[in-house]
Amino acid sequence: MSLHGLTSITLGVPDVDAASRYYEDFGLTPSGTTLDGRRRFATLEGGDQLVIAQASRRRLLEIGVAAEDTDDLDRIAVNLSKIGAEFNRSADELVVHDPNSALRVSVTIAPHIVQAPATQEPTNGPGRPGRANGRAPAIERTNKVRPRRLGHVVVGSLNQEASQHFFTEGLGFKVTDHVPSLASFLRCSTDHHNLLLQQAPLNFLHHTAWEVDDVDEVGRGASAMLEEHPERHVWGLGRHHIGSNFFWYLKDPAGNFSEYYADLDCILDDQLWDPTVIDGARGLYNWGPPPPPSFIKPDDLAELMTGAHAPR
Repeated sequence: MSLHGLTSITLGVPDVDAASRYYEDFGLTPSGTTLDGRRRFATLEGGDQLVIAQASRRRLLEIGVAAEDTDDLDRIAVNLSKIGAEFNRSADELVVHDPNSALRVSVTIAPHIVQAPATQEPTNGPGRPGRANGRAPAIERTNKVRPRRLGHVVVGSLNQEASQHFFTEGLGFKVTDHVPSLASFLRCSTDHHNLLLQQAPLNFLHHTAWEVDDVDEVGRGASAMLEEHPERHVWGLGRHHIGSNFFWYLKDPAGNFSEYYADLDCILDDQLWDPTVIDGARGLYNWGPPPPPSFIKPDDLAELMTGAHAPR
């Protein structure tokens, strides 16, 4: 695969200070401020992966995608030309806009994110005392939970099929799973998905997802976020059916959802993965509390629709 993951996202919000405090609490590390006031935040292993910028309403301004080399940019340029998409190309970057999801996509030549393996802690099970005479190491953890890297984003598109065509035929994403007339899970790495495109009455960011080591880190991270701010809770703890990952969703001050996740399906050999058409109700989650209505239809959608044509 010539693409190998997401490099970063740029998030537009009305209150940059409030959003910055939230994502620092979430475990991202402040890494600087640009001349125009944009705040940068880093994950443990992905480097600068979040930029927060001023905007009149909450929206995803840009996603960054990693490519191997100039040959990959050349190939993407040819494919975008075939589907009639206009783009700007420099020596190490290609920038293109998908009108249906309103996403600006920056494809750059970037190194692979190198991840250290998570510690394999002993566990007990029926007939398997792998941790005899000792407490679980996870309950002794006191460190702050910090996401390893940005995993995926979920966005609404006015025309999900057209956006899927743009990302697959134009940029080279691959379809992992599909929910008819609703959503497609697309990947540009070995992750089950890096981009989920869902049919929606407007373009909006549903959530961003950030990888942590295991289900204990999902729980510890969310619990710490909620300790003084219970209003941040959205949905969790649970396990998705599509992607298989553990999840807990929280909400930033602008209304964007952010997810701690662990144990996402990994596709190392495309030949061994068969994209599946999945019923939407079954695919949403395997176990956990039922999703609140605000997860399916965020509370501010009507407000966002009213302001969809406001200046950006």
